[in-house]
Amino acid sequence: MHRMKKSHAFALAGLTLVMGLSGCRPEGAKQTLPGVELYAACKSCHGVDGHGQQNIAAPAIAGLPAWYVEAQLVKFRTGVRGAHPDDFEGLRMRPMSQQMMDTGEVKAVSAYVASMAPMKQPATVQGGDAAAGAASYGVCLACHGPDGKGNPQLNAPPIAGQHDWYLVSQLKKFKSGIRGANPKDITGGQMRPMSMTLADEQAMKNVVAHINTLAK
Repeated sequence: MHRMKKSHAFALAGLTLVMGLSGCRPEGAKQTLPGVELYAACKSCHGVDGHGQQNIAAPAIAGLPAWYVEAQLVKFRTGVRGAHPDDFEGLRMRPMSQQMMDTGEVKAVSAYVASMAPMKQPATVQGGDAAAGAASYGVCLACHGPDGKGNPQLNAPPIAGQHDWYLVSQLKKFKSGIRGANPKDITGGQMRPMSMTLADEQAMKNVVAHINTLAK
């Protein structure tokens, strides 16, 4: 019951923000809104500067590549991501992704997010062993690179500089099947076996502690 209430609360919060943005669009308008206007619906969670908020589990998105932001928005819009009943944050994101009228607006807000200045997020996860994590990071090198800056050819996003608590939470989601289990989620499906190479939460903390050292 608690789980249902929490997921419903997230969904309701997202719907409320969507309704608020839709009220700003002139009735019958067909034009694509600029990314800066579309981002107004994102500020409550990701912040004015796009650096996220830990208290509501919203990751930093400022400076993420436009192709990655667009891909994730499409996944949320189509239910490939964020439809699992235990993905509380994903359930909150789904209605937010659907407030955009078309692919033109998806591209517009993605480009705006990519133009925002990124910032290295402070370490908050305690108990991670960066030295041990460096060895575990070996399986991540091929996609995310030795510097954690990602590889667009492999559809791998940058991870260096992201909130460490968010990285741990996503590894848990991939390993449990909350994220990446949908057969249409090709890139998520590639991440699932990678997450399974980490035996437990301590191993996740270790590899994330190493990732923290990559962002300068």
